[in-house]
Amino acid sequence: MAFAPAVWFAVQDHLSDDKRESSKNVFNDFEDKALFENFHLTRPCINFIMDCIRLAVKKHTYKLKPEVLNGLVMVALEYYANGISSLAIQEKAGINHQKTPEVIGMVSKILTDMLNQFITFPITRDDRYNVAHKIEMFCGIPKVLGVLACAHFKVKTSSQDSHSSPFHNTLGYTSVTAQVICDCKGNLMSVEGCHVGSTPAQTIWESSVKGKEMEREHHGSYWLIGEKNYKLSQHVLTAVSVPGGTDDLRFNEAHAKLHSVMQQTLNSLKCRFKCLMQMTIAQQDCLDKQADIIMACCVLHNIAKKFSVPSLPLPNIFEPVHPEAQYQGTTTNAFEVVEARDKLIRKYFSNANSFVKDEAVN
Repeated sequence: MAFAPAVWFAVQDHLSDDKRESSKNVFNDFEDKALFENFHLTRPCINFIMDCIRLAVKKHTYKLKPEVLNGLVMVALEYYANGISSLAIQEKAGINHQKTPEVIGMVSKILTDMLNQFITFPITRDDRYNVAHKIEMFCGIPKVLGVLACAHFKVKTSSQDSHSSPFHNTLGYTSVTAQVICDCKGNLMSVEGCHVGSTPAQTIWESSVKGKEMEREHHGSYWLIGEKNYKLSQHVLTAVSVPGGTDDLRFNEAHAKLHSVMQQTLNSLKCRFKCLMQMTIAQQDCLDKQADIIMACCVLHNIAKKFSVPSLPLPNIFEPVHPEAQYQGTTTNAFEVVEARDKLIRKYFSNANSFVKDEAVN
């Protein structure tokens, strides 16, 4: 689910009531094609982002002239899209290249502060029902609110031996990781945390805000789809590790179909915002800079989805799911949760009842 419609219209109303500053929009110097090539976003989308940032700046009483703010956002958007800040854009924006990291950090922080406006988890009973219904129509699994995963983002580290670094992950490179939940359309519903790449997904889930909310039944008796690096639990539904028959295989196929949406979403995110494919040097005790850039790009991802911004061509080879060992921990209600999954499989994936509906992810 993208940001809630009520939030969207509230932002639009606020923008319509607010008199726009009579300053030159530096983005108008670009033709539509060049604008997309440089920033991977369309003009209406960028205009909306500019309006949102302008309002945020006013609320925080930053003392910035409109033309200066336009330049700051231009430099940041170019960095998000390409992973670099070019001298040409810096000159057009009137930004000293030595100030570029500070500029990117400031804009990232402003966008991160908008996280709860544009990345929302279904809160009401009706919202949860609607999200779960769409997922059931997509893959056949009922009572599921979204797909849970840990997204890895490459970083440089100061450690000379990357293999001994806590940032070293199971695919052999150094990364930071954030917990992400998306719906069946690739809209981000929750993004939180920024951890070193070696942190187990289950550990991140158990310490996360959303994990604790689900454990306390704040979101009802729904599941999230998780890979084998998560523990099967009351609210995390994993695939059957040793299928016992065709019913289990059908369920696993549906589970894989839904989980593939997360892989497509993360690949799309990294293609649009190439800064996420190689981030700056990270220190274990200070990941705020990386966290803000990740959150900012996730906010922009959902805004781009709302504006139907075209996707960039995806690579032919996607990064595989990180091969963390299957979670081996036990739980006090292990029998009950296995029985609950078996009951779901028998009811919805038997010969008479199962289906996996073909539907493209938009």
